[in-house]
Amino acid sequence: MNFIYERCTFIFDPLHYYWEHERMHRKISVMLVLFFLGSLLVIELKRQGLLPTGVADSIPKNHFYAIQAAFTVVLILEIISLIFTIPCSFSKSVGKQFEILSLILLRNAFKELAYLPEPITFIGHEEAVLRIVSDGFGALLVFALLGYYYRIQAQYQDVKEYAKGKPIDLFSFVAAKKGIALIILGIFLYMGGTTIYNWMAGIPQSDFFHDFYTLLIITDILLVLIAQCFQPSFYAVFRNSGYALSTLIIRLALAAPAYFNVLLGMTAAIFAIAMTLISTRLFTPKEQKRFKYC
Repeated sequence: MNFIYERCTFIFDPLHYYWEHERMHRKISVMLVLFFLGSLLVIELKRQGLLPTGVADSIPKNHFYAIQAAFTVVLILEIISLIFTIPCSFSKSVGKQFEILSLILLRNAFKELAYLPEPITFIGHEEAVLRIVSDGFGALLVFALLGYYYRIQAQYQDVKEYAKGKPIDLFSFVAAKKGIALIILGIFLYMGGTTIYNWMAGIPQSDFFHDFYTLLIITDILLVLIAQCFQPSFYAVFRNSGYALSTLIIRLALAAPAYFNVLLGMTAAIFAIAMTLISTRLFTPKEQKRFKYC
């Protein structure tokens, strides 16, 4: 098993370093700006009738679709960052998922713009405007709750949970999560490629992000079970399972209709905050010793 752990670490660490490098972020930012401007240009060419018929059929006429497309790319980039946080603590991974939830709510708000005419008019589109306000304020509230979640997390780092174990146990646990992250990254790229192919072929398909979030829920449960091999105490199992439940509520929020998605998203954030406060304030290090960590 040590050979597998070492190979996972050998493959994962360079990829993670390359993705998180400042130079890489600058390149991505420039490409995102060019993508947005290019999307606006293509839509305008469609409106002017300057595109070939075969190409024009798959291009929308509304300029607001370019905003939706840009936020979709931002969301994809954040999901990749989420995959690279899987080897980190459960709490940090959950926080990243709340970041993605807030971005999805913002994306939904901009997505509603596609149903409005150009120039924008309010009369006759009251329902779309209400959904924009709901998703926008929902994203803001989740963002605020996320800020408080990170603040209380700063007072307690999950690495303390592993500090009482042997170094080889910590290395094996993190390496196992790196192996899972590599598998999830491969599945993500496959699902993304399949989605693009189906879109170009005109094949109906479900929402890519919702399907991938379902996979993340299964991954969270798998991580909880793997963590139990290294942290078999009741405290660790309950805490990790609680964070996994908060991600399940996030998945329900993504599948819920307008207004309910905001309520479920806030519920997930409040649940994660409550889990953190209870586990850190009530279960002090002295109390945690009673659970006999590995």
